[in-house]
Amino acid sequence: MSDRAAAVRPEYDPLADPDWQEPEQPRKRLSWTRLILLVVVLGLVGAGGTYEVKHLLNTAGPTAKSWAVPYVDVTLTPTFQFQDPEANPANDVALGFVVADPESPCAPSWGGAYTLGEAASSLELDRRINQLRQAGGDITLSLGGLNNSELAVACTDQAKLTAAYRQLVKRYDVKTLDLDIEGTAVADQASLERRVTAVATVQKERQKAGKPLTVWLTLPVAPTGLTDSGVGVVRGMLEGGVNLRGVNVMTMDFNNGDARPDMLALSTSALNGTHKQLTDLYLRLGQKLTSPQVWSRIGATPMIGQNDIDSERFTLADAEGLARFAVDNGLGRVSMWSLNRDAACRGTFANVVVHSNTCSGVDQEALAFSKVFAGLPGKAPGSGPDDSVEIPDRAATVDDPKTSPYPIWRQTAMYTGGYKVVWRGVVYEAKWANSGTDPSAAPAAGTQAAWSVIGPVSPVEKAPRPTPAVTGVTKVWTPGTVYRRGNRVLFDGLPYEAKWTTKDETPSTEFPIDADDPWKPLFNVPGEPATN
Repeated sequence: MSDRAAAVRPEYDPLADPDWQEPEQPRKRLSWTRLILLVVVLGLVGAGGTYEVKHLLNTAGPTAKSWAVPYVDVTLTPTFQFQDPEANPANDVALGFVVADPESPCAPSWGGAYTLGEAASSLELDRRINQLRQAGGDITLSLGGLNNSELAVACTDQAKLTAAYRQLVKRYDVKTLDLDIEGTAVADQASLERRVTAVATVQKERQKAGKPLTVWLTLPVAPTGLTDSGVGVVRGMLEGGVNLRGVNVMTMDFNNGDARPDMLALSTSALNGTHKQLTDLYLRLGQKLTSPQVWSRIGATPMIGQNDIDSERFTLADAEGLARFAVDNGLGRVSMWSLNRDAACRGTFANVVVHSNTCSGVDQEALAFSKVFAGLPGKAPGSGPDDSVEIPDRAATVDDPKTSPYPIWRQTAMYTGGYKVVWRGVVYEAKWANSGTDPSAAPAAGTQAAWSVIGPVSPVEKAPRPTPAVTGVTKVWTPGTVYRRGNRVLFDGLPYEAKWTTKDETPSTEFPIDADDPWKPLFNVPGEPATN
């Protein structure tokens, strides 16, 4: 072996190059050292196959433990209770999607439908995020997606764009940012440059403040790997100073023309192609990574069940195969679209293609896909009790209607599904109609809790006023007056209507108002579910 070859060999690991082939060499006699090494390797093969040999020879970097982080469509109705361990076996979750506000392109919004403040009040988003964290989970904040306009596309003012990213990361105390770049945005060079500048700036600020920000790119993929534009997006991030944790590829909607495509085979082909592309890209940028190091920088996101392409269906067997592939190769991340869809569609859909945002379109048990990926070893599912939360000291907590954001729970009241209450300093939401069930009580063995924990009441919250549904009511309720059915009065500033003849019966201010109360409220109470 020449001196030049000896100098190069430590810097180049041929096992990390998928195109590398052993060149023909003149026959040489084995030295005793080489013979001993051969015996060791053969012994490893006999003990556990080629996997152990590969691991032995690729010692430059650790093999990642795959991390399950399913997506949730935050603005989709019905609201998905991702903070509830019964609804989210993985515990961690990727919340999508933050996009530009249609009325203000440099202001972040949830799906173009809610400002950050509106999401906090209407969707209880901030409180549910806090509850998830108290249960041992965390969020990945996902920006972009296929619909609406991502901030970097819509906002052309670099300073305002950077401020918007900074606002998001600070408000939600984000540790992991997911940049979902799809459609025409993949090739929009101006927006790509703005995004890189903004993300790199915020990431450096967080690092300086001792709060590191992890960044993932989520990109479309073909069976052969990333598109040329996709590779360009990755390269731009790396060259622009972003410390990129990895590239998450959307292993879905391949549209390869097969009548019955093998989704697992297409997905693993796409992942292998991406591995080769990233190996080459990092090498071109002056960084030689081992094969396990590259795998740890790759994630996969299938669309569970029926894909957007009619012929494509990602089955539970495909999910199990992808999970095995992730563990065997040390894939850095496995997501899925989406938790909202992880249930069978209701009704009769035999032999019919079903495209839905709220069901998978395949025969399955609820959360079947989630449970497959939740078993990945990167981060164990929450081991605490269901709906775990730091409950304030019951003896010391007195719920005050003047400061509670929702009505105080009452044992005698009938609550419909979706009704929110406060009990002993914590906000709960009814999963179904119930009465007399203490929200803070643990359910009996083998049963589910009737209430979801939303999160603790903030010490700075105040009780919002009910919203009148009618106008023109001016007569104030007075004792001694006989009121007939249909008469309307004001009591405590709120309008009521008599359901039958009544006298000296004060309109109730305890919500929800009982069905046998003579007065019907003509206003909406914060926390009660909307009715059609």
